[in-house]
Amino acid sequence: MYNKHSDSDWLEAIVTGSIGAGIVTSFAVSQGQHPLVGLAITLFAGISAWLIDRALT
Repeated sequence: MYNKHSDSDWLEAIVTGSIGAGIVTSFAVSQGQHPLVGLAITLFAGISAWLIDRALT
């Protein structure tokens, strides 16, 4: 009746992980961290969230 695993689940996992890491890395960039390092951390967090979501479902 309720399809929890819809086609947008992968997108939700990536966006949620990226937003969480993006908040922290944006503060780190404002304190002097290189922006590309912050972007790389954010991308890594998004991909990791997607992989963990796939592993748990």
